[in-house]
Amino acid sequence: MMLDDFMTRAALAGIGTALAAAPLGCFVVWRRMAYFGDATAHAAILGVALSLTFSMPVFAGALIVALVMAAAVTLLSGRGYAMDTLLGVMAHSALAFGLVAVSFLSGIRIDLMAYLFGDILSVSRVDLGVIWGGAALVVGLIAWRWSALLTATLDPDLARAAGVEPRREGLVLMLALAVVVAVAIKVVGALLITAMLIIPAATARPYARTPEAMAVLATLIAMAAAAGGLFASYRFDTPTGPTIVCVVASLFALSSLATGLRRPA
Repeated sequence: MMLDDFMTRAALAGIGTALAAAPLGCFVVWRRMAYFGDATAHAAILGVALSLTFSMPVFAGALIVALVMAAAVTLLSGRGYAMDTLLGVMAHSALAFGLVAVSFLSGIRIDLMAYLFGDILSVSRVDLGVIWGGAALVVGLIAWRWSALLTATLDPDLARAAGVEPRREGLVLMLALAVVVAVAIKVVGALLITAMLIIPAATARPYARTPEAMAVLATLIAMAAAAGGLFASYRFDTPTGPTIVCVVASLFALSSLATGLRRPA
């Protein structure tokens, strides 16, 4: 069967991850939430340790810890700490506790590099189902709340006047972000997830006239980067997760160069 081919599964996993991350990444860019995405991704390593300790699926552990991180940031923000300070403390603390917790696991063989930088070539059929299920959930959630999310992002006061609660929409985004982190950890790893959220959206931004166009273009860029990175990794025998990020970063560089050349002197 086609899904018996590990390269086919890897390609489908990369495309599914891109489908989930890119539209959400547009909101991350618009709201300047890059550091929050980074903090949530770092916390996922602690989720991996908890999953292995309690014999749970890695997806479940990463999702639970990512949700706890989102809830903690929401509760603690506005209590005397600047948001970037709070996220910095929580991100690096969660990553450190996760790495230490993994070191205490006895009798369990774990490839920590796979969770830090991804291991897309080892994606199984079950992993593929989780990735595409998560992608469908995120895309469905964003499509359902698109108008409210966009209004709350552009102008919170206008959103309140229209009967939209910005704080609630922020929680929806955090939920979607937690799902993306849990889905993407197998593909690009905890340290590279933020790149797949931000770089496709940043690449698409100069070429999109509407928010919807930016989300679609970012998704196409992320999917192309996933496929191109997988091919380049196979061709040059390089780590696949980092290679995917290198490809999307190269697309951003070319986009920035083209945009700079188009501007009048």
